[in-house]
Amino acid sequence: MMKRIFRFSSIFKVFSLICFGAMLLCYLAPFIHPGTLGILPFFGLIYPVLLGLNLVLLLLWGIVRSKWAIYTLVVLGLGGKMHFRSLAFSGNQDADPSGMKVLTYNVRLFDLFNPSFTKSIENRNKIFAYIRKTNPDVLCLQEYYRQDKPTNFEVIDSLYAIMGNRNYHERSAHKHSTRQNYGIAMFSKYPIISKGDVMFESQGSNDFNYCIYADIIKNQDTFRVYNVHLQSIRLHTEPNIEAATDEEEMASERALRSVYSKLRLAYLKRAEQARRVVEHIKTSPYPVIVCGDFNDTPMSYTYNQFNRFLMDAFRQTSKGIGSTYIGRLPAGRIDYLFYDQRLKTSGFNIQKEELSDHRALECTFSRVK
Repeated sequence: MMKRIFRFSSIFKVFSLICFGAMLLCYLAPFIHPGTLGILPFFGLIYPVLLGLNLVLLLLWGIVRSKWAIYTLVVLGLGGKMHFRSLAFSGNQDADPSGMKVLTYNVRLFDLFNPSFTKSIENRNKIFAYIRKTNPDVLCLQEYYRQDKPTNFEVIDSLYAIMGNRNYHERSAHKHSTRQNYGIAMFSKYPIISKGDVMFESQGSNDFNYCIYADIIKNQDTFRVYNVHLQSIRLHTEPNIEAATDEEEMASERALRSVYSKLRLAYLKRAEQARRVVEHIKTSPYPVIVCGDFNDTPMSYTYNQFNRFLMDAFRQTSKGIGSTYIGRLPAGRIDYLFYDQRLKTSGFNIQKEELSDHRALECTFSRVK
């Protein structure tokens, strides 16, 4: 009996050491370029799982009053403030009416490829209604779609009507055969005095990931707003892992290797894209707002590039977990609103309706007096 207990205790200690090591690697993920150690970003990705496992270990070791509870507590404590990247405790404030309200939203092509065209139109109109209700000063859209006229899936004229003018900036890939455009767009109720792009290496390919910016004037204050859509993973182009059976082990292994390869490539591309956006931000003569779909979690290298010198509006002006992705993978919070210290925030909100595979984020930005 004693031998069995000792064996179980030894296995449990080994499992604890594995969890400790994985947690420590997770802490390193935001600070080390994914090209340095390719496996490291995956530990950041599974941070919620690792945190949960270590909390369970802390509870179990505490119940038996083992010194291993102290070891677990030390490992968790080494994470320090990093544990609060996925949580917010600031509460919320009513939006400053003199500020500039920004809405960022990955609209998933307005549900263009829904098998039911009637349902597609219905969902597109629901997105329009949500934007109209939110009434933003600046609207930033990712996975934006429009078709050159004539079209039976009208988009841009409706958005012009909602925003009340044609102050507009877009970057998209154009398909000549179908007259379709896929990319990102920015609409403003206030004058755009200049605009441009931050060019990525993959620009012009089928990735459809871009960064645009515009200098916008409201109440004699000028803001530079960046709309970003960083590298997507695009797992759907590969074999379906769930479809593999026991008799298809080789196919399953190839699928897993392909998924790993795609994830690793996406981490590398996002790191480079983030570097380019950050370099451009640092040249801005105006207070900066950076929003969009970053396709990475708060425990990632990409997030950390912005978090080093910008503020995360969710963490500063909200409370709770703040999950923004509602697709098949439990990615959590991958859409952000960052801003620099010359600004203050109010009225932060995450959309409750599920009209896309992302939830929209809104926040009002004002100059610090």
